[in-house]
Amino acid sequence: MHLYPYYPVYFAFENDEIDTVLADIKKNDAIGQPATATTGGYKLVIPTPEPKKVASPTIANIQGWLSGLKADGDTNQLPTIAIVASYDTFGAAPALSVGSDSNGSGIVALLEIARLFSLLYSNPKTRGRYNLLFGLTSGGPYNYNGTQKWLRSFDQRLRESIDYAICLNSIGSWDNELWIHVSKPPENAYIKQIFEGFSNVAEELDIKVGLKHKKINISNPRVAWEHEQFSRLRVSAATLSEISVAPELLESTGGLFDSRQFVNGTAITRGVKLVAESLARHIYGHQGKNVQIFADGGSLAVNPAYVQSWLDLLSRTPRVAPFLSKNDPFVMALRKELAGHTDEVNIQHEILEGMFTFYDSTSARLNIYQVASVTFDLLLLLGLGSYLIVLFCFLVITTRGLDDLISLFRRPPSRKVKTA
Repeated sequence: MHLYPYYPVYFAFENDEIDTVLADIKKNDAIGQPATATTGGYKLVIPTPEPKKVASPTIANIQGWLSGLKADGDTNQLPTIAIVASYDTFGAAPALSVGSDSNGSGIVALLEIARLFSLLYSNPKTRGRYNLLFGLTSGGPYNYNGTQKWLRSFDQRLRESIDYAICLNSIGSWDNELWIHVSKPPENAYIKQIFEGFSNVAEELDIKVGLKHKKINISNPRVAWEHEQFSRLRVSAATLSEISVAPELLESTGGLFDSRQFVNGTAITRGVKLVAESLARHIYGHQGKNVQIFADGGSLAVNPAYVQSWLDLLSRTPRVAPFLSKNDPFVMALRKELAGHTDEVNIQHEILEGMFTFYDSTSARLNIYQVASVTFDLLLLLGLGSYLIVLFCFLVITTRGLDDLISLFRRPPSRKVKTA
């Protein structure tokens, strides 16, 4: 049995007009006078056509490369480290789902990490012997459908070259503790290496980092974390997040309450430094050494202004994937920004697969009319009728006389019928 709501639900930005309407409704409720046909009230009208089903919604993945430096005569393929963040959101009101933290913070962190390493890799003397692959993926709220399609587009050689992947998810509203989520056991050599690298840097930055292991079930299509899509293809990966427990489906996907006011730019900046330093020490072989590559105040320092500007933009931009066109300005802006820091940037368009049906109306103009009560209408009708009667009487008297007016209301005499 399907249950359908009897009333539509409207979401609107708060302003003086809406506040006035709400105050009036609350006042009437307080005195026990709810809106009825006899008392009057408000009528809400949205003059838009009936929403239509979105046929074959698309998603777009964006990727860029920073190629490592090979030694002379080395013909082997360099190892790759992937830095990944999902950029789209989901919420009850798509036009209000900006996802400042989930996952605007992850997008900002990825772009800043790309900017920092582009400075290192632009000089052959400081270019590492690792390829860096940056991926901005779509379809995150839907079991990371875009990530799955992106990974399956890799050839086997590229997939096997990935040393490990770091997925960034919701790192903008934490105080002093972050979590590394993994699918492989903590005893795994790669997982151990990743966690120890992050832990050493975290200790220097006075940050607590915990490890959470969640085994995946290959037969279950449900994916809680982005790194699980890597793990399903036997690629070592982890997710860095302030969230300690795996979210349920459509939970923590950038809904109505995930706005700019709840996100701390300083938290993102600290998260960026943690990830960048950990990756750099792994790339340049400085594990366990207290070497500040991205030291504050230096030419390679994290740029808080860059972080804040992108965070502000993302906090104004709804990003529900089925409503982003192939050439959506936001997608093009992400591509352009990533192209400014990396090479071989391209966009992969795919069809979104899932159990949801989307409709094309995401925003409309809401008109609120104050409706008069039936009592008012009756009084108005009575007053108008009385006026017309008086006017009629006046016109008859002035044109034909009082007797004619009286005769109109006098019963005519009955006629007697003679019978033979």
